[in-house]
Amino acid sequence: MSLLIINAKVISPGQELPGAAVLVEGSRIARVYAAGESLPAASETYDAGGKMLMPGFIDPHCHGGMGYEATSDDSRAVRIIAEAKLKEGVTSFCPTTLTLPEEKLAASMRNIEAYRRNPSGSKVLGTHLEGPYINPACTGAQNPAYLRQADLAEVLRLHAISPVALISYAIEMPGSLEFTRALADTGIKASCGHTNATYAQFKAGMELGLSRLTHFCNQMTKLHHREIGLVGAGLYEDTVSIEMICDKIHLSPDMIRLAFKVKPIEKILLISDAMEATGLPDGDYQLGGLAVVVADGAARLASDGALAGSTLKCNTALQNIVEVTGLPLPELVKTTSWNHACDLGISDLGKIEAGFVADLALLDEQFQVAAVFVDGQRRK
Repeated sequence: MSLLIINAKVISPGQELPGAAVLVEGSRIARVYAAGESLPAASETYDAGGKMLMPGFIDPHCHGGMGYEATSDDSRAVRIIAEAKLKEGVTSFCPTTLTLPEEKLAASMRNIEAYRRNPSGSKVLGTHLEGPYINPACTGAQNPAYLRQADLAEVLRLHAISPVALISYAIEMPGSLEFTRALADTGIKASCGHTNATYAQFKAGMELGLSRLTHFCNQMTKLHHREIGLVGAGLYEDTVSIEMICDKIHLSPDMIRLAFKVKPIEKILLISDAMEATGLPDGDYQLGGLAVVVADGAARLASDGALAGSTLKCNTALQNIVEVTGLPLPELVKTTSWNHACDLGISDLGKIEAGFVADLALLDEQFQVAAVFVDGQRRK
């Protein structure tokens, strides 16, 4: 089967092609046609109506949405979250866990794996383990009752249930350097988060393969003129990728502008950090069993007001950085998918080019999602 998407404004890393067409054969892009080129016949034709056709978004840090968490006991949870992600233009994501007991994490991994094998919405690229190996001084909205020392054996047990793509932990905690060294042989991406590390401690981890910062600026050591901390490390180290929650709450517009000004754009990763309230009205919710109040779209712990994930949608994140930075879309679109694919070692996602997987999102000028194609099949 073949699909020809016509009359599209193709926006892919480094290119913008108004009036273009994209030929999809099976699950992959066969060719991109510039305006005016002769078009082939296809089994199906879809008229994009001049809207923006982008690589499907990747969200590697998503806890939930529509009233469900990836760690929910309800076996339907991951499917409900994954289908809701399509409405944001997300075609692949990493369900993200929380600081919980191993038996709870194992049950979550079984639910994630069941969905991964039979997807109906966004595809699962692997699980993101956020915690439980974090600094007790930087728990944020993670449950301090279940903190523990980094344990590769535990990670591998979970990985055997369903693939772990990424793990966030604090590099300064006992055993974390040895953990980083051992993790390098697993293919699991190492990210530093919920951390009170010094720049020197982070550098020691970098030498062993640590190359990413979880929800940049949040729950990490701040920039100071005598100790640049991990905020300084993220801005200074060009090889380090930084996750950014661009909801204008976790990061102010000025901080977003600063990061985009000094950081190689190829190392910026837009994420949602979405929790269960995403897609629902303000009100009372929870995150990993902790009470959360959502007001004006901001999710905060009822106990102390700490930010507790976000209600951000990925298409809104893109809209926000367009408005805040003023940079051209062919540059900014790198931060929604291609950079994620590169960071996770995936070579055929994130561009609209021949040979790439046909994961595509069609957006209007207000960044509302009009259609989504996953593996060449329309799912929204």
